[in-house]
Amino acid sequence: MINALTIAGSDSCGGAGIQADIKAFSANGVYGMSVITAITAQNTQGVFGIQDIDPEIIKKQIEVIFDDIEVNAVKIGMVSKIESIKAIGESLRAIKNLPPVVLDPVMVSKSGFKLLSEDAKETLIKELIPIADLITPNLPEAEELLNRKIENLEEMKEAALLLKAMGPKAVLVKGGHLKEKATDLLYDGEEFYVFPQERIDTTHTHGTGCTLSSTIAANLAKGMTMKEAVTEGKKYITIAIEHGFELGKGVGPTHHFYELYKKSGLI
Repeated sequence: MINALTIAGSDSCGGAGIQADIKAFSANGVYGMSVITAITAQNTQGVFGIQDIDPEIIKKQIEVIFDDIEVNAVKIGMVSKIESIKAIGESLRAIKNLPPVVLDPVMVSKSGFKLLSEDAKETLIKELIPIADLITPNLPEAEELLNRKIENLEEMKEAALLLKAMGPKAVLVKGGHLKEKATDLLYDGEEFYVFPQERIDTTHTHGTGCTLSSTIAANLAKGMTMKEAVTEGKKYITIAIEHGFELGKGVGPTHHFYELYKKSGLI
């Protein structure tokens, strides 16, 4: 069995966070494990509260997983406090032969709730970005990390170069916030790869960033190259978004298991 570990926050309505990560791992043929960094009170209408997990428990979760189970890839999602970020960085740097790490620098929820404290950004840049094989910021996150506006493909390329200089092996700048096509850009340290995508007409996009980064991590765990992992990840998230569904009164989730349900005759 190929195994992947998500280090992220819990989403009580199941659309994002560790719940989305484990669904994405499972849908892509990888066994999912989790280290919970925070518990959120949220539904389809927004995030209404956060309770951070004690950093020592975060470290212990990581330690016992790696002591017992082979981990083929790691995805890092929401980490909201300096102490949590330091705990994760310290724990992962202590691991010999660390598997591929995908870092999704989650900063603000779709409803505008800040998920990363203002004083934690520099710690994230120092502690976690340099150990990542890939970081996957969307445009607002990339702008926050670089303190500059990004409004087109050329500026995305400039941003990717600047983000790469922070230490990760590769950068995926997600262009879902562009005015026209939702084009993503991968820079693997040598080449740029552009993934143009027509905007999908749906409001049900809760958890898209978590799902894409987790799928890429699953693909890396299976031995794909970075370009292959992102290419296949894009295919998966596109189908999941196309078949996102209504849940509750707000923004519904993507459909992690659409292909599996279709093959099983459930839809």
